[in-house]
Amino acid sequence: MKPVHFQLDISAIVIDLDGTLLHTAPELSEAANRMLREMDYAPVSPELLASYIGNGISWLVKRALTGDMHATPDAALFDHALPIFEKHYTELLLKSRPFDGVIAGLDAMQAAGFRLGCVTNKLARYTEPLLQGVGLAKYFEIVISGDTLAEKKPHPMQLLHAAKFFGVPVEKLLLIGDSLSDTLAARAAGCPVFCVPYGYNHGEPAETLDQDAVIKNLAAALPLIKRT
Repeated sequence: MKPVHFQLDISAIVIDLDGTLLHTAPELSEAANRMLREMDYAPVSPELLASYIGNGISWLVKRALTGDMHATPDAALFDHALPIFEKHYTELLLKSRPFDGVIAGLDAMQAAGFRLGCVTNKLARYTEPLLQGVGLAKYFEIVISGDTLAEKKPHPMQLLHAAKFFGVPVEKLLLIGDSLSDTLAARAAGCPVFCVPYGYNHGEPAETLDQDAVIKNLAAALPLIKRT
């Protein structure tokens, strides 16, 4: 990663969940393969399933069933598959763990006085117990899940809602994420976005995204921002 030399005026930070805060791919992939086996489908490699993560569980299930990033399976097949996936994912949910540097980064952001939120496309029924179970819920004043509002990333609604909640101009809200959905949402909202390189951007490097910086971990955001 090239060194970045600038400082953005930032009042609050919102952070993506899957692929940014938590390494959830093993559990999501295992749940998808348990679903496929139960339906007498052949299992799929965890690496391919991980490339399907990033747009919510519905799209992960559709992609697992079809083997295609954009195909939509028969509606009845999808309606049969989704609750099977949800059953298995609920059993595996709390096995996920934070990526290296996440807790240290959140501690440093709080110590620097930044207000924090979590913005994810994950459904609230998974997001909230997961954040509680891994000990991250205490860091966030607001958690906006994929079904909290009428729209989710890449739509800007979640980010605009977060800026309003914090009472800050959206251009002073920083999003930290890992995927195309994050950068598209940030650009649509008009806020800056940093990306981590270790996440789930459909197998593509974070450097290819329209981001303001690629940071090796959460703490690496701090030299690039100043609190206003």
